[in-house]
Amino acid sequence: MKHEKAYLEAFDKYADALYRHCYFRVSDPERAKDIVSDVFTKTWDYLVKGNTVENYKPFLYRTLNHLIIDEYRKKKTESLDALLDESEVPEGAFAELVEGSREELEFSIDARDVPRLIEKMPDTHREVIVMRFVDGLMPREIAEVLGVPVNTISVRIHRGIAWLSENVDQLGKR
Repeated sequence: MKHEKAYLEAFDKYADALYRHCYFRVSDPERAKDIVSDVFTKTWDYLVKGNTVENYKPFLYRTLNHLIIDEYRKKKTESLDALLDESEVPEGAFAELVEGSREELEFSIDARDVPRLIEKMPDTHREVIVMRFVDGLMPREIAEVLGVPVNTISVRIHRGIAWLSENVDQLGKR
């Protein structure tokens, strides 16, 4: 197949980042592995049917986000807080969020507390904050994944950072 090389390169390049994103969102390492595996299976099936992928990164993240939404629908009755308490956060997963936005947020918090705070964010803010600071996607890439204008993403990131800044005091009230 003519797209096999590009597919394998995309797997090598993005599989770990997709796993980290998925793990953060579903809080279950085995389920995250399964979902990421499904992303690549669905992508392969898409290619085998004769379709092409121009840019793998947004395509893979868009597919991953759809599968995560499906996962949330399946697990509607479970509390996300309970899921966070049952699993460990991968070391360094939030370091860039804390370090990279220190001037903007003007505070430093223990990275293990970040998931608890981010889980309380409005969905639109949480999604772009995770994609920007955990996954390292640029606003243009996030816009491609979510299918919205870049300006909308920039505003959501700004509002998400403002929300974090306003709500960081909640971390002390566990």
